Amino acid sequence: MKSYPLKFQPEFKERVWGGRALEQFGFELPPGRPIGEGWMIGDHPNGTTKVVNGELAGLGLDEVRERHGKAFFGAKGYSEKTGRFPLLLKLLDCQDDLSVQVHPNDLYDRLPEGELGKTEMWYILDAKPGAKIIYGLRPDITRETLAEAIQNNRIMDCMQEVPVAAGDSFYIPAGTVHALCSGVLVAEIQQNSDTTYRLYDYDRPGLDGKPRDLHIEDSLNVIAYEGSGATRMTTELERSNEWLQLAASPYFIVEKGRLETEWSLAANSESFTLLVVCDGTGTLHWGEHKLALRTGDCFLLPAGSSEYRLSGEATLLRSYIP
Repeated sequence: MKSYPLKFQPEFKERVWGGRALEQFGFELPPGRPIGEGWMIGDHPNGTTKVVNGELAGLGLDEVRERHGKAFFGAKGYSEKTGRFPLLLKLLDCQDDLSVQVHPNDLYDRLPEGELGKTEMWYILDAKPGAKIIYGLRPDITRETLAEAIQNNRIMDCMQEVPVAAGDSFYIPAGTVHALCSGVLVAEIQQNSDTTYRLYDYDRPGLDGKPRDLHIEDSLNVIAYEGSGATRMTTELERSNEWLQLAASPYFIVEKGRLETEWSLAANSESFTLLVVCDGTGTLHWGEHKLALRTGDCFLLPAGSSEYRLSGEATLLRSYIP
């Protein structure tokens, strides 16, 4: 069959730190529950999204992968380790602070079977006044000083806090200690992994009323004490219809663009493209077909698709495999 842009039904995840802010995008959330994560495009044992448009409607991303393989996703569109779709795209609603955490890389010998490491990036969609995140350790912190601080309940003395505003971008390689804090709405692009090691969780109970597990030894093992290559930037765009690179890793490239006039683009021949509408409205055109764009929408554009066009006024993120 001929490929076409795919839109998916998100999978919503209840989190102790979540809320209801994703409803502003028109999503129907499970009633009465704090929803922290919308898995927008995913192919993971803990969440696989289903296509909602066109001939493939009703199929999971895993089924599309199995049926259409490289014809849809390109030669680079697979994890060499797991055979699955290599990325996971989320929207996060942080009404409370997330745990202080760190992710392993692909080489960590205690990774759960079938899992990847987790390098990710955040784009801040919205932030309340005074919002902040935890982004890395203080420069003088070693494994020994961090372990001692944990033992003496002084772990927060080791953290770097960074104020955030809408439009800020953060690249978070595996090994970077980090935490989103309350009052931010975030688009997250990451390796297709659900492995998180918690260092600290504010001594609060989980959704079941019991303390959430910490993973101190694994965390101390995987932290990049000499620096992970994390970078951040304020993403002001000088011109419309041009892409600004926000993050570059071996796993993904993420770029930001501002749509103000009709914009003709070509799909990558070796990789799918993920498209996120950060704000605004518009239309995605390909051939004689079209799809409406609105804030919060996420699309998968298959590799090697014919030229497509965007029209309207919107801020967009796109991601692909380098």
